[in-house]
Amino acid sequence: MKQPQTSIVLIDDHEMVRRGLRALLHLEPDMTIVGEAGTVAEGVAVVERLTPHMVLLDVKLPDATVTDACRRLLAVAPKLRILVLTSYAEDATVMASVQNGAHGYVLKDVRMDDLVRAIRTVASGHGYLDPRVTQRALHWIRTSSHLGVNSQGVTRLSPQERLILPLLAEGKTNKEIAVHLRLSDKTVKNYLANIFDKLHVKRRTEAVAWFMKEGHVPSSPARSPKL
Repeated sequence: MKQPQTSIVLIDDHEMVRRGLRALLHLEPDMTIVGEAGTVAEGVAVVERLTPHMVLLDVKLPDATVTDACRRLLAVAPKLRILVLTSYAEDATVMASVQNGAHGYVLKDVRMDDLVRAIRTVASGHGYLDPRVTQRALHWIRTSSHLGVNSQGVTRLSPQERLILPLLAEGKTNKEIAVHLRLSDKTVKNYLANIFDKLHVKRRTEAVAWFMKEGHVPSSPARSPKL
């Protein structure tokens, strides 16, 4: 059976990076590079014209911030999937990307197999955070928890839902969360739906951004309920 194609636009101001990505991703049977751009303005025009499924977006572009880039791209293509591919791992940059619509964040020195996995994950409708970014984010959460971050939001979640959020931040899939908490896949899916509803978010990455912003980590893990 022929694999469904993911059409991709590359937005990076370094031509050699775009050439390298094009050459490497050309080898994947389910991915097609349909266009590229060196600025956000060019990228928006290309996306509007070609309506790709996904963009690989650098955060350091000459004409816009990552916040502006995500907003402008989604304005012309609301269903566009955005995977940030960059050399920068600063917490503020990760937060800005996710909060403004990016569905994934990967560092440029990632192994090729992991990049392909990230692309497929984001293309399939899920979020993806580079494990190294996740570790930095969790460290930031732990070290900033004493700064008096507003904690009222977490009271909206049940104890079980509070256990799921840090696992989301670690980039775990529903199945991995289910195994970790000894729950069924369906139960995890229901918990996630409740979390999204209570936090007024629509995506996993937005829930992770909320978790990062609130600065919470769960206390000692509670015993998972038996099904």
